[in-house]
Amino acid sequence: MTPAGLAVLVVLSCGAATSPWWWVRGGWTARERARPEGRDLAGPMDGVLLLDLLDVAISTGVSLPRALSAVGAAVGGAQGQELARGGSALLLGASWQSAWAGSDLTDLVEALGPSWSTGTAPGPALRGRADQRRRDRRTRSRTAAGALGVQLVLPLGLCFLPAFVLLGLVPMLLSLAGDLVG
Repeated sequence: MTPAGLAVLVVLSCGAATSPWWWVRGGWTARERARPEGRDLAGPMDGVLLLDLLDVAISTGVSLPRALSAVGAAVGGAQGQELARGGSALLLGASWQSAWAGSDLTDLVEALGPSWSTGTAPGPALRGRADQRRRDRRTRSRTAAGALGVQLVLPLGLCFLPAFVLLGLVPMLLSLAGDLVG
């Protein structure tokens, strides 16, 4: 085979090897372009992260309704729309209860409600609620880890006890029996 023929063969084999990748890649970008805007693919955002984002937005000095709208635009999805809707309702003069009627963001609404009605700084309330949620999670994690240790004792014991008997005791008993008999 000539060097030119070998080069053509190498190029064709590389093209054949990467053709599935090109086909999948093209289909993926087509699906991505066809995706409707505002669709929440990742699911709801963690409530603690949402509280932290709102705390950072408020610490910049913007008003609470503007911070809610900005965080809502950044978060996207159903939670983002809910935040933006609540911020817009507050900007238009709605009461706190009517702005958050039917909302699933209970941590946020409960943390910011007193700040909105009394005019106090919302940052400490948001940080306190986020810290409380983190402590609750840590406690639940430690409790679950302790319960897991207790639950694993029986299966591990059932696996290791026969192995210990077969590998540790049986050879020793056989050697003792051999010494006694012979």
